[in-house]
Order: sequence, then C-alpha cells, then structure tokens
Amino acid sequence: MLTATSGLVSSRPGDGSSKLRAECRRLTAAIEPGYENPHIDSCREGSSSRAGTACQSQVRWRQSKVNTPGQLGSNCVGMIEVDGLVKTFPTADGPDKRAVAGISFEVGAGEIYGLLGPNGAGKTTTLRLLSGLLQPTAGRALVNGAEVVADPQRAKRSIGFLTADTGLYQRLSVRELLRYFAELHGLERAGLERRVTELIDWLDMGSFAGLRCGALSTGQRQRTNIARALIGNPPVLIMDEPTLGLDVLTNRLILDFVRRERDLGKAILLSTHYLDEAETLCDRIGLLHEGLIVAEGDMAALREHAGCDRLTDIFLKLVGEPADGRPDGWVEIGD
Repeated sequence: MLTATSGLVSSRPGDGSSKLRAECRRLTAAIEPGYENPHIDSCREGSSSRAGTACQSQVRWRQSKVNTPGQLGSNCVGMIEVDGLVKTFPTADGPDKRAVAGISFEVGAGEIYGLLGPNGAGKTTTLRLLSGLLQPTAGRALVNGAEVVADPQRAKRSIGFLTADTGLYQRLSVRELLRYFAELHGLERAGLERRVTELIDWLDMGSFAGLRCGALSTGQRQRTNIARALIGNPPVLIMDEPTLGLDVLTNRLILDFVRRERDLGKAILLSTHYLDEAETLCDRIGLLHEGLIVAEGDMAALREHAGCDRLTDIFLKLVGEPADGRPDGWVEIGD
C-alpha cells in the first residue's frame, strides 16, 4: 500500500519548492489518477510551510478515502466529509479573497471535531458552507452521505445548526417555539410533545419554558437555541461558538450536553475561541489559518509533534508567525 507521506519534502526556506510540487503531484496521481490537489500550486518558492503542510495533508486525506472501499460518501464512516473545499469572495478592488483555501477533513459518528483558528481564519465560512447557507466556489461536502450542493434538502435534514447569535421568535414562549419547529420537522403530535418535554428536561429549561423568548437571558436563549437545533434529533450537529458569553454554570451544562450527544452517536463539528474548553471537549482538532488546515489530530498527536502540552501553546506555535515572518519549519500531525 502506498504511504502518502513517504518521500514528501518540507518547504523550509532553502528547500526546493519545485521538488515539493513535483512530489505531491506524483503521490497524488499514484493514489488517485486524475485528482487535482488544490494545494500543489501554493507550494511555491518562499511560501510558508503552511501551504506545504496543507498540500501533504490533502495527499494523506485522499489516500485514506481511496483506500476505503467504495466511492467518496458511499461506504465511508464519516458523517461529515469535506474534500478540497474552496470559498472566495469578491473584493472592491484587486483579486478575490480566498476565505477557505481547499480544506479536507471528516467527522465520524460519535466524535467531536473542533475547528479552531484566529479571527478571519475561515471557521464560520466553513460551517456555513457545510450547512448550505453559502455555496462553495470549488470542492465537495457531504453530510450523512448527501451532497450539500447537489442535494441540499436531504443534507439539511441531517443537520442541527447552532450559532451564538441565532435569532428566536420573540413573542413565542420557549415551549411554543419548540413545538413550532417540531411541526416543521414533521413530528407527529405524540412524538412532538414527548421530544419537547425531553429537551426541556435535559437542558434544565423547566423554570423558563413558559416565558416569551424576548424575555430570556443570554444563557436561557442559548439553551433554547440548542433545543431548537436538536428538536428533529439530527445525526449531525454543527455548532459555531456554542458557549460564547455564557456564565460558568450554563457553560458547564451545555458542554455536558454536547458530550452526551456525542455519546449517543452524533457527529459534532464545533468552532470555539475557548482553547482550554476545546482541549477537554474535542476528540480531534483541526487548526485553521488563512483558509488552510495547518495541523490536525488528537491532543496526543498535537502534543507530540508541537512539543507543547497545552493547546494554547500548540496553537501559538503552529499558527502564530515568528517575528521575522518565516515559518518555524515543517510540522506533520498524525500518521
């Protein structure tokens, strides 16, 4: 079996970027003839090692997919599959801005995957692409086997989507709002009431279930939003800053609930700026910077390859730029 990382070279200053591009092309073609690695042309002379890391990651990811029996999205375990996803936005003057630059990853059932990065890294754009709120410029995304672009309604039926600023109908009570969304999901009356009551109990919402949403506190609104996202019992949860601005008690309740959903077999993709929270919550982490996944792995792999213990230090080492603007060098995460 071909090993995708064998023979790859680094893009440290002084290494031949043309050699790196040629090697990536050779390995990519050997793994899957005709597949275009979107990062190869980024491995140019003088470019940062992040472009080379993303290029190698793409090769490894394609190998893992091709070595899995069946085609992408058919017999694979990933509930979320992202392949070479690109999103560009027009600018008032100059070239388009590339917010997402050809990323690939997957999230399995019963897994919490944290997508972490600084402001402007492309996290929220990626989550919106997966939820169907934005159309990709290039690449492919599948949710529970459904292509987000080709079959958006089927994909969306598998998703519970949550952001920190999701709006609520202000004049409806919490219970009325959950009933409304349960009806939209097609729940029958008996199952509807049972699901609403179950979520109110799980999220400790009984004390404010009769209040209008316009009168809720920040923590109460976020619990209501989580219940809304879960009302149809979707197998995939996409969560953008789920604990933003919450007090300690509400934060702990929501994180415990996220773990419970993971233990029930849900695939959970979340973005957060709280790195200590991500360190204890996530099964795997992808570090996103300037639209590229520059490192990916569980905490053990990240610690081993970065030489740091805390996720905050790992993040700063792999994502932060040294004072001279040059990368620290080649970093490989995972096998």
